[in-house]
Amino acid sequence: MSSNPFLVTIPHSGEKVPEQATWLQSLPEEILMCDVDRYVDRLYEPALGDLGIPYIKTEWHRYAGDLNRLPGDVDASTVIGSEIPAGKNNRGFLWGITTTEKVLMPQPVSASLHQELVKLIYEPFHASIRDSYERLLKGSSGTIYHLDAHSMPSVGTRQHRDPGERRADIVVSDSHGKSCSKNYRDLVIAAYCSAGFKVGYNWPYFGGRLTEQYGDPARGNQVLQVELNRDLYMDETTKRLKDSHVEIQKKIRQALGYIRENLDHLR
Repeated sequence: MSSNPFLVTIPHSGEKVPEQATWLQSLPEEILMCDVDRYVDRLYEPALGDLGIPYIKTEWHRYAGDLNRLPGDVDASTVIGSEIPAGKNNRGFLWGITTTEKVLMPQPVSASLHQELVKLIYEPFHASIRDSYERLLKGSSGTIYHLDAHSMPSVGTRQHRDPGERRADIVVSDSHGKSCSKNYRDLVIAAYCSAGFKVGYNWPYFGGRLTEQYGDPARGNQVLQVELNRDLYMDETTKRLKDSHVEIQKKIRQALGYIRENLDHLR
């Protein structure tokens, strides 16, 4: 087992809608759960517990505060007074539209409500990441390895970069090579491949604000985003688990174990 710090974040599996987000409270499940990384926590947590890997997740719904965005990633269609024109960032910190083009926010919210959601959802999660970095790096070599776990639709929509394209089982992203070393990237790709997944790299996802914010290999902060194809474990229409989720849990356990065992060999 590696002595190098290893952290996993799961920022999009939460399903709790805050009371302030009134525009989300009466939506049908198929719309409300369209872009949630439903079950990703359940898929990863057994392995994380068995391997003793620390992790951070949220209870909050991403439409009310997307933790893989910055608070300023909003536009005039989601926050009153935003200088970004409507439609330019309507899937930002606040989601105004789903990736299937269903309207979530019939009108923008006030700047004060936006800030209230930042304090409720964004700030505690990111404070937990910073605290974990500080704690895990004490007495270490000064390098932390961070995996940001997500899920993705099996086929891109018109709101994605790859409309109509069938996606790989796993997509690994490193902010165009900026968020981690090539060795860590190659290790993670090899880990998921060895577990039986078909792995893509930097398409259609390049990484998000988490990889941008925390990935700094010159300082020893190695961060990768990993997207899991939802069709492998859930019915994408009903949002219900398939029996195959048990096998996916086992494969994730194998991949994380592979990473953990080989971190000490990285240079």
